[in-house]
Amino acid sequence: MAVFGPVTTVMTFADDPEKSARWWAGLLGAEVHLDVDEDSVYAWLTLAGVEVGFHQADDDRNPRGGSPVVYWSVADLDAARERLLSAGCVHHRGPLLVSEGRRIAQVIDPFGTIVGVEGP
Repeated sequence: MAVFGPVTTVMTFADDPEKSARWWAGLLGAEVHLDVDEDSVYAWLTLAGVEVGFHQADDDRNPRGGSPVVYWSVADLDAARERLLSAGCVHHRGPLLVSEGRRIAQVIDPFGTIVGVEGP
């Protein structure tokens, strides 16, 4: 029996979750959903059946840098990377050839989240 099923939610942490979610929604053409509870905001998008959530970064929930790097599959790594860079992300690392036909790269979005892309 498999321990893990498909990824259902990827949560990132940001100083301004709604602003971060709206930036990504604008880039990817997705709808932003909000759950506001007093001073706490959780914003999310649904991409390819996966909930991409943006939660408030703080020392109690998850300090900045405590989240894993998620890699998104892309058809053209160079084109995807250039689109992210032109939209306001900054280069972090790569592109790197990790195995035959498989390359990865990382960028940092305007809110400090490291995002990976993987593809040919």
